[in-house]
Formats: sequence, C-alpha cells, structure tokens
Amino acid sequence: MEKAFASSDHRTVAVGVDGTPACPATVEVAVAEAVRRSARLLIVHAWPGHYHGPFRGQGPHRGVAQGSRLLTFAAEHAASVDPGLVVETELRPGLPGEALADCCRDAGLLVVGHRNGQINRADWGSTARLLARGCPCPLLVHRGRADPRGPVVVGVSGRPAEPALGYAFAQAARSGADLVVVHAWRQPPDRAERHPFPVARADPQRAAMAEALAGALAEWSWQLPQVPVTSMIVPDLDVPYTLQRASRRSRLLVAGTGGRGRLSELIGEQGCRVGSHQGLCPVLLVPPDWPVETPTAPHTAGARVCG
Repeated sequence: MEKAFASSDHRTVAVGVDGTPACPATVEVAVAEAVRRSARLLIVHAWPGHYHGPFRGQGPHRGVAQGSRLLTFAAEHAASVDPGLVVETELRPGLPGEALADCCRDAGLLVVGHRNGQINRADWGSTARLLARGCPCPLLVHRGRADPRGPVVVGVSGRPAEPALGYAFAQAARSGADLVVVHAWRQPPDRAERHPFPVARADPQRAAMAEALAGALAEWSWQLPQVPVTSMIVPDLDVPYTLQRASRRSRLLVAGTGGRGRLSELIGEQGCRVGSHQGLCPVLLVPPDWPVETPTAPHTAGARVCG
C-alpha cells in the first residue's frame, strides 16, 4: 500500500500523519474531504519521526518500521470511516514540511494537524508554519473543532480576483453557510499607535478600500447569489482580536498565502493551546493563482466543509 499517485486534475486529498494522539482525528477530516470531492486519499508520513504509544520500536531500522506501522494504522482507520474510499500511503524520508509540500504538488488539498506536543506553545508548529508559506495546494490545518452552525470567515486584501475570496464563497455555497469577509485597514503612520475611530470612517483611503471590496464581493455574489455576505473593514490594531473571535465562532477560517498580508502569519501565531477542551476552527490557506471551482448548485446546510 506504500506508493503514491499523481492527479493532474486535483482529485487527490493528501494528509500528513505523525503518530501523535490527534492523528486519527486529522485522518477523519481528510477522509471527509476526499469523500466530498470524490477524490482519492494519500496518507503521507515523513521519517524518521517522533513516535508515540504502539508506534515505538527498537533496532537500527526502527524509523522505517515505525513509519510503516503508522501508515498501516492510518490507512485502516480511514477505511473504517469510509470503506469505499481509495486509500494509498507513502513513506518519505526528510523533513515533514518539505516532504509534504513535495508530495502534494498535484493534489487538490493537503490536511495537517495542529501541534499537540508542547502545552506551553500557542503557535501551530514548524511543519504547518513552513507549509503555510510554500504549500503548492490549499492547506487545511485541523485545530480541534468546528462549529457546524457558524459562518465561513475569510480575510482578504481587496485585490481583484483573489483566490481566497472565491474559495470562501464556494465553501459557503457548498455548506449553506453565511460568509463574513474581513479586510484589514492599515491606518496612516501618524495614527499607527492609536485607535482610528471615529476619524477613520471619513478617511479617503478607507473609503477607497470599501469601494474596492464592494466591487470584489459583487462579482462573486453575482455568481453565487445564494450566499449571504457580511463585510467588515477592521483597523489593523483589531485584527488579532477579530481572528481570535472568528476562530472560536466559525466553521472555517480562510486566508490567502503570499502577497503583502499577514493574516496567515497571525493565524499561525494564535494556534490552539493544547489541553483546550474547545479548540479552534479549521484554517484553510489558499495559494496565489489557485483556480476556484464554482459549485453548480447550493448544498444543504448540513454538508461537509473545509476544502
């Protein structure tokens, strides 16, 4: 079962596994995404790694043996969740972030879990952080929970034809969810340390941003009129607080990678503290120029999301 496959039409969902206690839940998220997309599932592990519980071993070849045992366990778990799913595995040497980025070049989605090894760390770990900067396909970071009643929240830069915005519209349409669009407004240097309201509402720069954002939303609303949309222009000082609230109350948080924005970096810095009984919603990071598939028909409110 240890072989990879290529898919030029993005009908592959890849998932990275690491042997930590959160691994089964991450696999289940990937299975749900593969089923929803009618895609194949590729389970990847980079070795040598840090193994826990039944994956510990001894001897000079324990890296390969442990990695193979982990992949077998993950594949069996995926098959138990959906017996009809096509599942394949791959054991790759090297650093996890580099190995995962390389194996998902033709995938439609890569799923990874949030770190859960250090309780005093809030960021989401070196592997997800590296992938957030250079993953060739959309990256879904599972952080422990999702509110099925919450909206899809997307952070945008306001640039035309922004993939993250279109991707978020498509996700909201598929799941029957509301969409909340958040744009961070960088206030003038002379007010950088002060809260901008009420002066900011009359600022010409802010007004121009609001007009550009309205134009971008109008284009997607015309294609997907069934999606209820709320837009927010948030002062940059309030962005961390806004993201934290969105992470607690949303079903999915979407952001783009690259460009001048720091939304994906801010989300990664927040992470999800280990031991939290609640966790944070999944984060979906969309690379620049990623093609967006517009749903042909809206799904019901109970449909699966995140991908």
